[in-house]
Amino acid sequence: MPKPRILVIDDERNTREGLKKYFRDKYDMLLAESAEKGLEILQDESIDVILVDLRMPGMDGLAFIRKVNTWDNPPLVILFTAYGTIQIADAAMQEGAYDYLTKPLNLGNLEMVIDRGLEGRRLQAENARLQSELSKTYSVDSIIGNSRPMTVVFDTVRQVAPARTTVLLTGESGTGKEVVARAIHTLSPRAANPFVVVHCASLNPNLLESELFGHEKGAFTGAHERKLGRFEMAEGGTLLLDEVGEIDASTQIKLLRVLETRTFERVGGAAPIESDVRLIAATNQNLKAMVEGGTFREDLYYRLNVLNIHLPPLRERKEDIPLMLNHFLKLFCTENAKKLNGFSAEALKVLTEYEWPGNVRELRNSVERMVVMARGSTLTLGDVPADIRGSVAHATEEPDEQTTSSPPEPIPQRSPLDAPSRQLDINTHEKNLIVRALKECNSNRTQAAKHLGISRRTLHRKLKKYDLEDL
Repeated sequence: MPKPRILVIDDERNTREGLKKYFRDKYDMLLAESAEKGLEILQDESIDVILVDLRMPGMDGLAFIRKVNTWDNPPLVILFTAYGTIQIADAAMQEGAYDYLTKPLNLGNLEMVIDRGLEGRRLQAENARLQSELSKTYSVDSIIGNSRPMTVVFDTVRQVAPARTTVLLTGESGTGKEVVARAIHTLSPRAANPFVVVHCASLNPNLLESELFGHEKGAFTGAHERKLGRFEMAEGGTLLLDEVGEIDASTQIKLLRVLETRTFERVGGAAPIESDVRLIAATNQNLKAMVEGGTFREDLYYRLNVLNIHLPPLRERKEDIPLMLNHFLKLFCTENAKKLNGFSAEALKVLTEYEWPGNVRELRNSVERMVVMARGSTLTLGDVPADIRGSVAHATEEPDEQTTSSPPEPIPQRSPLDAPSRQLDINTHEKNLIVRALKECNSNRTQAAKHLGISRRTLHRKLKKYDLEDL
């Protein structure tokens, strides 16, 4: 990837050269001694970020920002000055500056501001691209995604939909198995007939059998009249058995008979009833392991698993998350009569990095909550549920210096009188290591920091500590 290009505009030569020296191995640095010269460079060069001083001879920083922000897709502009006031900061932001820093510059803070701005621009561009792609065909029915795993799912759904064959949907809870089952039904010749769902885990064995096959009047206490089961209700259509791994052994036998003979009897009845139903089963359990453990019939497993479609969790297809966020945003804006522009770059970054243990179901519910509770025109980081923000912040926290997994070497016991000389030895050793790393990396500070196992910011502090900034 090419380095981001940064233009520094400042009439002070030392500031320009100092910034170039500090950032030279991370960014492609261009320098200008005046706003007018900076505008000339912008006519010929593609620039990602502009660092501009406020007070300069000729055009000042605010006038420069005002002019640049009349262009289409202007670069990010960061203003800095030795004359910091709230009024100047407000004026800079109103003119379109991305941020405002005071001199003398804290180079570590400046680096963080630049990186945050570049990442925000990247996410905004990605968000805009995804917004436009929502109109393209990356879905089957209401399943959203354009990742490789979902492309496989879409292709399989389209291929199996016209058949009568039984399908087994596998995947974690919340991955959208019922949505996929409905898509198979919608794309099949049975689309005009019923699509019936049975949540097997929510019913005890006696109720489940009656729910599936119906019962005759007087079949058991409380059976005051004949009741049709879900197989009869789904006649000519599709029946989804969700959480099929929860079916008890007795019901498994009767379900196997339906698949083999396409007939069943109501509870308490004797006459066989023919059934023209396509069966789709779904589970978040490992049925193969259940067969080996003796809790699920092997013959039923093979009857159900004629065609298998596995739905990947969101953490394995993160490129689909922004697309789904925008899809559900539009859906819930319509349902709640709200008009929102989209997600801020920071909110989109956190939502994309989150692991989504509840998968699509959790994402959908989170977006609905954000839309309902939103107060501004854009969903910002503050609108993201606190538990999601906290989870991402905890997962991405990194120590300032990288550490290895090997245990530290034991420190020899010394008397307090030895402490100063020991500290001197440590400092000398550390200084020599830094000098050697910079030489081996041809003064590339980013590579040297990686070589030393520390952050670039820590390396900068140590260079200043040991008076090595000119290396």
